[in-house]
Amino acid sequence: MPVSDPPTQNPQSSDETTFMDKNSSIDFSVRFWGVRGSIPTPGSQTVRYGGNTSCVEMRLGEKRLIFDAGTGLRVLGLDLIKEMPVEAYLFFSHTHWDHIQGFPFFVPAFIPINRFHIYGAIAPDGTTIKDRLCDQMVHPNFPVPIHVMQSDMKFYNLSPGDIVTLDDIKIETAPLNHPNVAVGYRVTWQGKTAVYCSDTEHFPDRFDENVLHLAKEADVFIYDATYTNEEYHNEQFPKIGWGHSTWEVGVEVAKKAGVKRVVMYQHDPSHSDDILDEIEAQVQVVFPNGIVAREGLILQLD
Repeated sequence: MPVSDPPTQNPQSSDETTFMDKNSSIDFSVRFWGVRGSIPTPGSQTVRYGGNTSCVEMRLGEKRLIFDAGTGLRVLGLDLIKEMPVEAYLFFSHTHWDHIQGFPFFVPAFIPINRFHIYGAIAPDGTTIKDRLCDQMVHPNFPVPIHVMQSDMKFYNLSPGDIVTLDDIKIETAPLNHPNVAVGYRVTWQGKTAVYCSDTEHFPDRFDENVLHLAKEADVFIYDATYTNEEYHNEQFPKIGWGHSTWEVGVEVAKKAGVKRVVMYQHDPSHSDDILDEIEAQVQVVFPNGIVAREGLILQLD
């Protein structure tokens, strides 16, 4: 079912906050603020690619879309303070810890002049995205409850397969093969498409039709490449059934779907900068427009 853009509040007085993007343009850009999976990995071995967990920002003209709220969201929040007031749309793939642990440290959410529209699927146990974000901020888990966040936060429940429209932006969703449900997103604007496909495990005998649908002819395809094939099939410690994929499968999907650029994402905590360098070199042998995500990377869709 379609999910429409929430209505903009009508000004009630001369004091009504006006949300204007100070850097608005006709550009479509994708910026990576957190690229790790499972747990943050600070240290000397992760300096070049970064150690923060999942967070990707898309800028589409005056609209700002944020995908997942790992620890990278904290860093994004510090950058947004320079641009207040801020209005943004935050989409969750799911609420495993590495995708929500930055939310309580997202400084703009504590400031009343900002506004956030928050989207996520209902979990198998029936809890909403609002329920789960609230739960992580109650005792004994966290000292500050969510109601201390004074920004204007609006919550929207998704079902995988829904389509969200924000003015002329189309956001398609599809279920991903991950424990306890995850959602992938396909964002299309002015003829350009970027896909956020984090936390999904490939099937052993076929392509995942949901992933192929999301990825079809995308300009940028962000894919869960947590493991290598060797790690995934390791006889002593296999990763089969853990809900993640490999860069080799990511390349196969990208070729099958006619993707222009594939970005390997959701790096395993054990993958150092040197290992990721090696992976990127191997990716580019078989898919020259393939890269490995790193914090600070900005891609322009033009």
